[in-house]
Amino acid sequence: MKFDDILIHVGEFGSYQRRMYVLVCIPAIFTAIQTMVPVFLLDIPKHRCAISPNDTFNIQGESHARLVNASIPYVKEGGEFTLSSCLLYKSPMNDSGASNDTETCSRWVFDTSDFQTNVITEFNIVCDKRILRTHSNMALFAGSLVGAFAMGFLSDLIGRKITFFISVGLQAISAIVTPFSPNIYVFIVIRVVNALSSNSLFMIAFVLGLEMVGPSKRVIAGVGVQLFWSVGIFLLVAIAYAIRNWKTLQLVISVPSVLMFGFWWLIPESPRWLMSRGRKAEAESIIQKAAKTNGVELPADMFAQLTFDEGDQGKFTQLFTSRVIRHRTLVIFFNWFVVNIVYYGLGLNVQNLSGDIYLNYTISSAVETMSYVACILLLDRVGRKLLHCTSMFVGGLACAAVLFPVIYLAPSWVTILLSMIGKFGASAAFAIIYVFSAELLPTVVRNSGVGASSTCGKIGGMLSPYIADLGLLIGGDLKVALPLIVFGGLSVAAGGLSLILPETLNTTLPETVEDAKVFGQSTSGTKYNMKTSDKKASGDIQLNCVQRNKHV
Repeated sequence: MKFDDILIHVGEFGSYQRRMYVLVCIPAIFTAIQTMVPVFLLDIPKHRCAISPNDTFNIQGESHARLVNASIPYVKEGGEFTLSSCLLYKSPMNDSGASNDTETCSRWVFDTSDFQTNVITEFNIVCDKRILRTHSNMALFAGSLVGAFAMGFLSDLIGRKITFFISVGLQAISAIVTPFSPNIYVFIVIRVVNALSSNSLFMIAFVLGLEMVGPSKRVIAGVGVQLFWSVGIFLLVAIAYAIRNWKTLQLVISVPSVLMFGFWWLIPESPRWLMSRGRKAEAESIIQKAAKTNGVELPADMFAQLTFDEGDQGKFTQLFTSRVIRHRTLVIFFNWFVVNIVYYGLGLNVQNLSGDIYLNYTISSAVETMSYVACILLLDRVGRKLLHCTSMFVGGLACAAVLFPVIYLAPSWVTILLSMIGKFGASAAFAIIYVFSAELLPTVVRNSGVGASSTCGKIGGMLSPYIADLGLLIGGDLKVALPLIVFGGLSVAAGGLSLILPETLNTTLPETVEDAKVFGQSTSGTKYNMKTSDKKASGDIQLNCVQRNKHV
């Protein structure tokens, strides 16, 4: 008897599991807030050079306007002439004329209509220092990559529960000390630690809950957690709208994470992990408690019959021993890479869209939530392949189409609308890709294959800030359009390549490398109606895969 057989007997998603699932999904709210808060902390407000120590961005009167016009040259941006953000005349212009020679300024004034202060205004991350904003966003994904490996290994070594609370401590400390950063470099280092702990917190907590959910319920549980992520991003925009000082904002969103220490008395250790370590008595106690809560009585000899699967024994290199498997593996890697670039890049690109940043972010969050609901409703109805390809094509074409409103000078809302359609496609593709790819990989190399896919995704995430900020480097008419064109082109390319992948819904999934070689090449005998035993196999895949999902 396997551990999942006990879960089926206890109740795959009974009262105990539902309560546990909600508890362990709460960290997704905190992870979403900490992951996406740079949208506001690192937004670059309108600014120009300061012409005096007491200068303000808003013009205070006619004499102030004359002095600004005489001190700062005009430059062409987006088809319009505006005051330069980075240059001053060496000598103020006057009626008799003066030298047109300019110099880079060292002090700036900022528009405070959106933010009283943020990291950009605090440390003057503008002009030749703008790349530091991109580096800061990249640091978040670098920390996420390190956390996925380091904390994942630690959770397997010392247990899910202890590692969970180590992550809680690191996240709380790093988030709370962030407002006290003396410079941008310390801020970046702290963000690395925060990303490492926030994402490992999500991973470990969610695995704790998913290891108690029955196999046939894991697909919907894996996608359902995205709704908790959506709660976090909606909470973030509400709090950020109310609090415009970045230090106060960071403290308000960070201090409540300390409350998660109270989970020590609410969340047990994973009984599956306890069994893997030979601690059967502790595991049995937890299962008996779950059975009692669910109103189920377990046979006395059930645990005596239990055997534990030590896991996959295949080698990662087996994914490249066959042309068919190799091509599919490379397509899967590329899709993970692109989905991460586009999802996070579009999230960060909200900073660069015209219009109110709070409204744009709220619309983006609503679109993302709708995509998750659509996936929950459609994933097991229309299939993984069709839904994934459609999401990539629709999102990609919408992003690429931004070029036309730029060429024809369409209203800014057209660009925002196309960007949001792209966001819908990218979010939906992210909810699908890890389920789809894990079902394609043969059982014997599934863990290593999904781990490698996740690594490709993290590399994509690290590159996404640089693509999102391409417009800041080139300026001009393509400032807003160029990042979206790149995202669109990559999405269409990845979606097109994924057409060569076979459908996995309601199929007998590959167990061995030999199974994978012929999987999808013949339609005869592969379709069937999923019964409980069949859903159990699909649930096992979801359990392996979800440990490396997008927010990890």
